[in-house]
Amino acid sequence: MINSALSVVVHAEPGKEQDVADFLRSARPIVEQEEGTRAWFALQFDESTFGIFDVFPDDEARQTHLSGGVGKALAAQGADLFSTEPSIQNVDVIAYKLPGETA
Repeated sequence: MINSALSVVVHAEPGKEQDVADFLRSARPIVEQEEGTRAWFALQFDESTFGIFDVFPDDEARQTHLSGGVGKALAAQGADLFSTEPSIQNVDVIAYKLPGETA
């Protein structure tokens, strides 16, 4: 069951777009170790706007993810990579479709 999600939007510092893309790609192995993160997507909206969207069974798993490796890396590297603070929104999932699961 999926009930919770996170939507994160970040804006790359000018000239750091490739670094942000590489950072997001490098986060995948960290997220793969998180049992409660059921799906995770790193996104690029335009040249300098990136995002993360991930889903969880409950708020506890979402909070565990936020305090885990990717959250710590965002906090540690954010000042160097992002032109503004990341916009992080907790999202409630009302319907979904994932391979092998039903809502």
